[in-house]
Amino acid sequence: MAGGGAGRRWQPAYVALGSNLADPVAQLQAALRAMNALADTRVVTVSPFYRSPPMGPQDQPAYVNAVAGLLTRLMAPALLSGLKAIERARGRPADAPRWGPRIIDLDIIAIGRQQLTQSGLTIPHPGAAVRAFVLQPLADIAPAFELPGAGRVEALLAKVDLAGLQRLETAA
Repeated sequence: MAGGGAGRRWQPAYVALGSNLADPVAQLQAALRAMNALADTRVVTVSPFYRSPPMGPQDQPAYVNAVAGLLTRLMAPALLSGLKAIERARGRPADAPRWGPRIIDLDIIAIGRQQLTQSGLTIPHPGAAVRAFVLQPLADIAPAFELPGAGRVEALLAKVDLAGLQRLETAA
């Protein structure tokens, strides 16, 4: 895999997971197993799962969301490529409408302290600092994490509306 991790140091990364189709809890669990199987990447912690209202069009089912904490030696483009391959393998079409229903959505929230903008990839994720369905699960596993350019997760969480976010009693 281009951008593989041989010889690179392990670095922390956070990936947001979301699904609102085809048994969303099972979709997140399957995606977590697939992420753990990526080369030079290990899932080390997973937040509780949350149900949240959809962004954008409201005529779709609620989402189930979580955040996974990883250790990876992959460079950002290689990690993104691996996540996109998981999405395709789970049945997500490449041309899925923005904010529409989806079987699985995997977004890199952060990789260490990197700030990066490349074709199709911005790190940290541009919406992470204002989305309750990202911040609450991220705060559950890394409250003191400093989202590059935005601030500490626990401080960012204090600024968002958590209405509609419901913690599920489901094991990752």
